Amino acid sequence: MTPTAGQEVLAWGMPRLRDLPWRHTRDPWAVLVSEVMLQQTQVARVVPKWLAFLDAFPTTAECAGASLGDVLRLWQGLGYPRRARHLHEAAVAVEGLGSFPSTLVGLQALPGVGAYTARALLAFAFEADAAVVDTNIARVYARVSGTRLTARQVQALADDALPAGHAWEWNQCLMDLGAVLCRPERPGCHHCPLAHSCAWRGRGDDPSVGSAGVSRAQARFEGSDRQARGRLMKALVTAPVAVDRVPDVMRRGPDDAARLLDDLLRERLCVRDATSVRLP
Repeated sequence: MTPTAGQEVLAWGMPRLRDLPWRHTRDPWAVLVSEVMLQQTQVARVVPKWLAFLDAFPTTAECAGASLGDVLRLWQGLGYPRRARHLHEAAVAVEGLGSFPSTLVGLQALPGVGAYTARALLAFAFEADAAVVDTNIARVYARVSGTRLTARQVQALADDALPAGHAWEWNQCLMDLGAVLCRPERPGCHHCPLAHSCAWRGRGDDPSVGSAGVSRAQARFEGSDRQARGRLMKALVTAPVAVDRVPDVMRRGPDDAARLLDDLLRERLCVRDATSVRLP
């Protein structure tokens, strides 16, 4: 992406940035919570949960001092509860360190923080020069380049395009470009600031399909193991569940229910004694 194209992205994006609550903070804890919640969850569902979570756990100290069960109770409704466990573990780790790490290596050492989340923290909390590649940004780069990209290729393109000193603005504008115009279906190519430099421009096979970092449609939820696990986790928010009632709560046969319960126990998302299952 040329410097001129980059300037056009910023000129297009800054006046149009979506007003998302986590864009009004540089607190690394608040940013981390938003990034973890946004993994596999739509923005509209995340906003109220993010506000409620930070109201309950405004600092890493508050979260680390709470039980994992309390964190899971507040998480209910977002799905993928291991993300809540990761947040709780990260809060404990930060408290042990005394402060948030501010390097890529240090951030990636936190539980549940991978390469993407670490770069997002650098760019959005510390305003350091870090190029973020989420599914929207990966789609933009694949289409502009006109080819399917590997993870290493898309990160290299993102690193090269990053305007020094403007990481926060640049990454936010690219995210919104992918979310608002360069959508998976019916992209708004005629309004795109990169239309003149895009190799695809909506013609022919979409190079973003199959590119690294571009999310695919999620597996069917209805009837899935994820749905069955979710039923039990939701029930546990209210009260412990008798072991012999787990199949009924999950709406699964005894063998399936036992397998799924074993998974939840192994992931430390619940605990059991001789007669009941409860949150940690």
